[in-house]
Order: sequence, then structure tokens, then C-alpha cells
Amino acid sequence: MANVLAVDVGGTTIKAEVRDSSGAVLASGSAATPRGDAAWDAIAALGTDMIAATGAVAAAGAVAAAGVVVPGIVDHVQRIAVYSANIGWSSVDAGALLERAWGIPVAIDHDVTSAGLAEWRTGAGRGRDDVAFVAIGTGIAGALVSGGRLLRGAGRRQPGEIGHVVVRPDGPPCGCGARGCVEAIASAAAIAKAYSAATGTPVAGALAVELAAAHDDRARKVWDDAIAALADGMIILTSLLAPERIVIGGGLARSGDFLLDPLRQAMRERVSVNALPEVVPGEHGTRAGVEGAALLALELLG
Repeated sequence: MANVLAVDVGGTTIKAEVRDSSGAVLASGSAATPRGDAAWDAIAALGTDMIAATGAVAAAGAVAAAGVVVPGIVDHVQRIAVYSANIGWSSVDAGALLERAWGIPVAIDHDVTSAGLAEWRTGAGRGRDDVAFVAIGTGIAGALVSGGRLLRGAGRRQPGEIGHVVVRPDGPPCGCGARGCVEAIASAAAIAKAYSAATGTPVAGALAVELAAAHDDRARKVWDDAIAALADGMIILTSLLAPERIVIGGGLARSGDFLLDPLRQAMRERVSVNALPEVVPGEHGTRAGVEGAALLALELLG
């Protein structure tokens, strides 16, 4: 009946909680994510606060292990945060650093991989052996389960980068240096950028484009273009891995059927060889990362 610390590091916010083995939350908190290596000081401090808060609860028990999930490129075996362009760190020996801070074993992994682990084990993908989890937010990334096994790379190899599959070779430039990637057209950031370019009206995010699509043909075209690019990417994924189910997560999943219904239809129009997978929303929503971090910590305890 061990307690674990789960930490989900996002580009703007660090979320943390301590949970017992039944899943009950004993303490929770958040902090802003600083830029650069200062982020690790903030992660360590928040985790320390959560451990201390748990210790103040009578009969709560000690925190025995931690799981920390981070964006960018991650070597989960060596527990190194290899690179994050958005936050601005490079080659951080994260596991050792946080073990010194907290005095407990620490697992380090990629945020989307861990969110996919959570959706597969306890969310919308449970009970299936072949699942793809696709997170659509500021960027697009995925986690892959094949034959009942979560696929992982090592070192700088990161499986599931569906956002950087090129579907429009003459399309807009992507942050990775290529042109026409799925992420450059269908991510929330890309949708907002395309609408602003078409109308001259800056918008805060894809939700504004979704709302405008009901009465604005320019917004509707941007949305339809994004759905088409996303469907092309999902069909490539289906052709390569033949998942039974594709679980959609990330911020854009909040669009619900306005996103999923046309995506399903576009995939039906494109599928040729493999059976069409189910396309469903994630069950954990924005909590998928911290749910995955808790599972990683529990795995350390066997």
C-alpha cells in the first residue's frame, strides 16, 4: 500500500500529486514552468512540497517512488531529459537530480508516451492490444501499443511522432524544419495561425476557429483542411500499425464530435487496405499525463 508522487511537466504548468495505491489523491499542487534549467528547481521544489504535505496527513504513509513525465526528447532508460525546445533544457540527468532532491526512486519518461500508457491501461484504450494514442494540442504527438506492448525508443529515438509525418509536401513550414507536416496544418497552434493569416484577425487558439466555422467560410476551410491533413496522417498510421483503436487526446479533443465526426468520415473515404480503426476521445483528458506518471512510479515498486 505504497504512496507515489506523480509529476506532469507542461510548457506552462507543472502539475503534481501524491496518490496511494488505490488511486486516491492525498496531496496535489501546481507551479508555473520556468524557462531553461530553472524548471528543474521548480519541479524539485513542488515535489518536495507534495511529499511534505503527505507527511502531514496522519497515517498517510511515506512516499515510496516518483514518476515524472516531460516534453521533448527523453531517454527513459538513462532517465535523461535530452532536449526540450519549448522549455529550453538540454541533456539533463533528471533521474539522478530528482532522486537527490527527494530521496526516493524516480522514473522519467516522455509526456505523451506516458499519457498513452494511461489511456491504454486505465482509459479509452483498455482491453485492446493494438492502440494508438494521438495528442493534438500546440503540437501533435503519439504513443503506440502493438501486440499488447507499449513501443519505446532509446536514446534520441522517439516513436509515435505522427505530427512530423509529411502529408502536404508543398505545405506550410513546420518547426522541425520540414514542410507540410501534420502538426504544421492540424495542430491547435497551426489552425489558429492559418485562420489569422486568412482573415488578418489574430485568435488565441483553435477553439475560436471552431466557433467561427459555423458562420465563417474562411474558418470552415481552415478547419476542413486541418481535418483532411489529420485524416491523411491517421491513415498512414493505420497502414503501418493497424491499430484496433485510435484514442484522441490533447486540448483539441475538447472539440468532441465537431472534430471526431468529420475525422472518422475523412478516414472512411481514405482507407483502402486495413480495417478502419475505431476513433474515440480519451477518457483521462488533461489528466492523462499525471495518470501516466503515477503508473510509472507504481511500476518502480513492482
